[in-house]
Amino acid sequence: MKTSLLDYTLPEQLIATHPPADRDGGRMLILRQDEVQHARVRDFVGQLRDGDLLVLNDTKVRKARLACQRPLTAHGGGGRVELLFLHPLADDVWAALGHATRPLRAGDKLCAPDLDLHVVERGERGALSIRVDGDLEAALELHGSMPIPPYLAREAEAADETRYQTVFAQHLGSAAAPTAGLHLTPAMLKSVEAQGVAIARVTLHVGLGTFRPVTVNDLNEHVMHSEQIVVSPEVAHAVAQTRHRGGRVVAVGTTVVRALESAKHNSQPGQLTPTKAATELLIQPGYAFSVVDALLTNFHQPKSTLLALVSAFAGYEQTVKAYQAAILQEYRFLSYGDAMWIPQRGVSGE
Repeated sequence: MKTSLLDYTLPEQLIATHPPADRDGGRMLILRQDEVQHARVRDFVGQLRDGDLLVLNDTKVRKARLACQRPLTAHGGGGRVELLFLHPLADDVWAALGHATRPLRAGDKLCAPDLDLHVVERGERGALSIRVDGDLEAALELHGSMPIPPYLAREAEAADETRYQTVFAQHLGSAAAPTAGLHLTPAMLKSVEAQGVAIARVTLHVGLGTFRPVTVNDLNEHVMHSEQIVVSPEVAHAVAQTRHRGGRVVAVGTTVVRALESAKHNSQPGQLTPTKAATELLIQPGYAFSVVDALLTNFHQPKSTLLALVSAFAGYEQTVKAYQAAILQEYRFLSYGDAMWIPQRGVSGE
């Protein structure tokens, strides 16, 4: 797919810089093949049917952004450094991104509350390998801040500690939130189960690669970021039961789609193989979906792999139509923005 086909003009004023007052208070565009309808997020429960399976991503966002200092020496030094910890590489070495007034280099030492840090290696685009002396997870919980997306153009606030986290977050490991799940409330989930819809949970730890725009002209040349997934035997069984009773597998977010499709059974279409591994699955128009039947998602950045996935699922022309309608109706976009409900695969996704 040509990356230019994923480009569109997103008015800056439509980027939601803060969450809505209520989690379920946003708007929801419904895309039914060629028909666009407008509703509210709290109407989502009524879109589900007895026998459906609602699949959530229960990853938990760590407070991964940490302010550090270069140590003072007899020759000067000092200076503020900000690190964003992504994921462990070894027992005491972490992948991170760094921002400093002077570039960080291998061998540099950094000081942070309760930690001593050493730059092991510097890669491209600010990527770092950091050796950690101390309990990093405990230090981040006490002194770190939520890694809200850079396009929000603001510092993290106290409210982000709860609002940039789903109400069902359980397994710590993400550097970004699975944002479609931010719309759901405990009351909504209770209503889902009360009307005969089962709920299953997978884990995909979201990396910052999810925010990086595609820079190559052809999506086939894009190097997809790797993310860890866990799809349990219980989830595989829940999907099999859903198929048996004729229900839909409903994914809450693109991360759930990637997790489920990465775990698809090789010889039994529509079924899952329990999986605990890394996935680099890139979904674009032409992809043959096996597991996911319906999708709740947010509105995504231009030239992103997330938009490519939605275009594959709903159909490219249908997705363009939906985004044009959302901009015309001034929907809120990106992580804290409004939602889109796609109750069935589009023509090009079948």
